[in-house]
Amino acid sequence: MNIKIMVAAHKPYWMPEDSVYLPIHVGKEGKADIGYQGDNTGDNISKKNPNYCELTAIYWAWKNLDADYIGLVHYRRYFTKKEVRSVEGKRKQVLSSKDWESILKKMPVVVPGKRKYYVESNRSHYIHAHHAEGLEELERIIHEQYPEYVPAMEKVMNRTWAHMFNMFVMDKKHYDAYCEWMFAILAEIEKNVDISTYSAYEARIYGFVSELMLDIWLEKNQLAYVEQNVSFMEKQNWLKKGGKFLARKIGLCRA
Repeated sequence: MNIKIMVAAHKPYWMPEDSVYLPIHVGKEGKADIGYQGDNTGDNISKKNPNYCELTAIYWAWKNLDADYIGLVHYRRYFTKKEVRSVEGKRKQVLSSKDWESILKKMPVVVPGKRKYYVESNRSHYIHAHHAEGLEELERIIHEQYPEYVPAMEKVMNRTWAHMFNMFVMDKKHYDAYCEWMFAILAEIEKNVDISTYSAYEARIYGFVSELMLDIWLEKNQLAYVEQNVSFMEKQNWLKKGGKFLARKIGLCRA
């Protein structure tokens, strides 16, 4: 079983030694070499990284990587066996090749555990957190060009949970199908939404929108998947995160 899970990074950082993981330098085009595979070889969209975020790695793998299963994690965020407190402990919980083989023999798709919002839907959360145009354009394109996806989209938008971070592992057949659908829609959004006045944060529009697209695609195609724990590999400032959440809820910020 040939499994390759990209670790998206933009700077040198701790990496698992297991060969299942492939560190990939996202937004590598025009940047100094940091010793990782660049997302700027072969057919690529590396230059679009400021707007597409980790999707430049997902695109690169779609066009250039040969494996039975392909996935993506982040240099500070991994699929793990369970949640523990210490950073060193979390590193030991990162799934190994054997762990992945065991999981993928049972299920073709792995996604993060649900991120629950409780008090708002995916649609309202997105609008409170970001400029609405990206989401509105996604909904328009699906209504006009992919009407068979409308029921799944409405279901996902009205949920109070989602599988976030653009993290997943899939067999190559499903990976290719998802990328074809997702990148076609993102190209349409790119044509129709003017982001010239967006902040650097909001300019990451395609990375934000695509986080909801994964669940729409899974729901429409009724694919079986397993949810796996995700650990953030650094200490988190929960007071700061909670403050940002409350600020979004009362409309004080968009970050």
